[in-house]
Amino acid sequence: MNATTRRAALAGGLLVLAAPALRAQPRAPAGRLAAGLDRAAETPGLRSLIVVQNGVPLAERVFRGPALDRPTNVKSASKTILAMLAGIAIERGVLRGLDQPVAPILGNRIPRGADPAVRDITLNHLLSMRAGLEPTSGANYGRWVSSRDWVGFALGRPMVDEPGGRMLYSTGTSHILAAVLARASGRSIRELATEWLFRPLGHPVPEWTRDPQGLHFGGNEMALSPRALLAFGECCRNGGRHEGRQVIPEAFLRQAWLPLGRSAWSGQQYGLGWWIAEARGQPVFYAWGYGGQMVYLLPGLGLTVVMTSDPDVPRVRGQVQTRHALLTEGILPAFLAA
Repeated sequence: MNATTRRAALAGGLLVLAAPALRAQPRAPAGRLAAGLDRAAETPGLRSLIVVQNGVPLAERVFRGPALDRPTNVKSASKTILAMLAGIAIERGVLRGLDQPVAPILGNRIPRGADPAVRDITLNHLLSMRAGLEPTSGANYGRWVSSRDWVGFALGRPMVDEPGGRMLYSTGTSHILAAVLARASGRSIRELATEWLFRPLGHPVPEWTRDPQGLHFGGNEMALSPRALLAFGECCRNGGRHEGRQVIPEAFLRQAWLPLGRSAWSGQQYGLGWWIAEARGQPVFYAWGYGGQMVYLLPGLGLTVVMTSDPDVPRVRGQVQTRHALLTEGILPAFLAA
């Protein structure tokens, strides 16, 4: 990547991912994190920070807000969790594969006036935010969550690109994915999250918001504790394994970390439910929720970093950049100096 490309790709302290490097690194002494922890304490809205390297906790801090074992609204970080449930569903035979069209599963949930191209949307398109449907996030969000049928509203949006085209970030797309998972499995999304993922990881999944038809909000409002987010992040960093058990299919996880699109808003690349970037020369894969709910994985350094923040702050441009800067300027120097 030349200097011009690097400058163009710069977004909130993170650079677009080049090639993954998964070599192990020596553990940094916890004392080297002191400056980063001081910076974290001064970061507006940051509630908690957990830093673990190679399974060893180096920092577990609550600066304000609930304790590390108390659930908090993880906002859109739940999109990443939903994507991993889709991978498990494929492994279990509940879904056929990434190229499977979702229309036959959705059936009568597709509104009569939907664009015919909806029939071409696959599981891959939903996971990578490339369904082609006009987004329900942003200016359309209020109308969407005020509608009587969230799935129907999202599927009834005009097609602004072809399925498999450019990335169009939309919580409605994730909610369609939730409908696919629920219909294909015959289970609620909370049941799937509990039985397939968080019970094996040793953490509960509290009830969260449902749409007017009773479907759990797919891609927002899920409540998980910082320790549950850490267990999820560590499982993914370890190739989907937890205490010797394969919880998330490793092949699916690796595929999820391959970039398929780029956000027009942030400039960051996106795979299958994961944001993909680079920080100080290290590949970074991360889940990102509004306000600063973050799970960062840096496999090359053996690092998992969890941040939770006040989820009810007003929307201000630059919120996520403060978390990126805390990672790149406050935390990573301790490990790169090791």
